[in-house]
This record gives sequence, structure tokens and C-alpha cells, in this order.
Amino acid sequence: MNYLFINGSANANGNTAALAAEVLAGRGYETVELGTTKVYDYGQQFADDEFESVLAKMNEADTIVMGSPVYWHDLSGMLRNLLDRCYGPVPMGGFQGKRLAVVFQGSAPTRDMIARAEYTMSRFAGYYGMEYLGLASDAREAKKLAKRL
Repeated sequence: MNYLFINGSANANGNTAALAAEVLAGRGYETVELGTTKVYDYGQQFADDEFESVLAKMNEADTIVMGSPVYWHDLSGMLRNLLDRCYGPVPMGGFQGKRLAVVFQGSAPTRDMIARAEYTMSRFAGYYGMEYLGLASDAREAKKLAKRL
């Protein structure tokens, strides 16, 4: 099984990465740091854009864990940019057979915040044909999600 963690936090060693490490405990995995990877906004074109390399890693992975801190009551802009950029280059069903798990952490995210993140990520998974494994927002949920991997 090939695991990929996509960190949508500006802090490579922060709480989002720590929560993902709990989900991925005991498994070897590669990490993409969106905080230091140039994935520009949908519709922008720059020579140093790294979206294609991130997409290649997503295509190689069997299971993708996407992580985000709570920014303004929702997913980080870095993670949203990545989701947006998949639209077009990845055809509907283009990640068929892959699995997606999500870590979403912050200072006590509310049910509404978690519901919005869950909706977005489950829709992303569904559109691209992925099996959606769920979302963890704390250590207890991370342990449960780890069992689903």
C-alpha cells in the first residue's frame, strides 16, 4: 500500500502533521508540504507551478490523507487550491480505486466547521471515484480512522 500525506498547513511540523502521523502510525508514507510547494490558484499559469508533480504523487498513491488546520472556520486556502486545481486535469472518476482520509484540526472546531469540511472532502472523493474513509479532528478520532486504513 502506498500512502501520501498532503499537508495543507503552513507549519510542516505542526498539529496537522502530528494528527496525520497518528492516523498513519506504523505505515511508511510520503508527505507533500503545500506550504512550500507552489500550487497556484485555478486559472493561473506560472512556469514554476508544481501542481503536476503533486498530481503525479496523488496518482501513485493508493491512500491519500489530506490535512488542514482550521483557517477562518474552514479548510485552508492551500488545500482548497489543490482541490480546485484537480478540476479539469483529473477527469470525473480519475482517482478510481484510491482511498481518501482527512485530518482537520484546530482550536475545538465546531460541528458546523467539521460538517463543512466533511461535505467538501466527501464530495471531492465521490466526484473522483475515491473511497472516502472519513475525517478525524482529534487524537481519539485519528485512532479510529487509522483502523480504517
